[in-house]
Amino acid sequence: MGDKHGFRFHGGRPSVNFTATVGERWRDGGFERLPDPAALGRWFTEAGLTSADPRCTEADLTAARELREAVYRLMVGQVSEEDLATVNRWAGQPPPVTALVDTAEGLRSRVVSATVPSLLGSIAADAVAVLGGEDAGRLRECANPECSLLFLDTSRAGVRRWCSMSSCGSREKMQRYRAADR
Repeated sequence: MGDKHGFRFHGGRPSVNFTATVGERWRDGGFERLPDPAALGRWFTEAGLTSADPRCTEADLTAARELREAVYRLMVGQVSEEDLATVNRWAGQPPPVTALVDTAEGLRSRVVSATVPSLLGSIAADAVAVLGGEDAGRLRECANPECSLLFLDTSRAGVRRWCSMSSCGSREKMQRYRAADR
């Protein structure tokens, strides 16, 4: 998994991935992967929501963390009017401005102008789509007790247990193999 404080993108959707900006939630509230405004800007870029890190302020970071926690609580079934209001308020923000561009791979949509509120709005809108749509029943928490990241189970049978087979799943298989070898 590399640096444990690095960003995780195993969730399957931007809103689910955004909840992973807190690691090891099970351990006294976990650790923050967004320690400063610059980290928030990097997350937006690494998540593929924009091509350049937007300038983020402390107020943006506070708002992002508030939205993240509201989305997380809703995704784990802890529904409150306050969290619904937070997500719905952000989902009402105008989205980032996109344009159609001609690339070597054909026509593609590209973000041409993104503000922090528009990016947070797109995360909230994605959370609304996940939680209010067919994907809600496919939200899972990683079965690795030392991980606990959320992910969208897109397997045909709907029985995926791990946020990522390359990290948590392979680690579990190795532990089972070693236990059987004893």
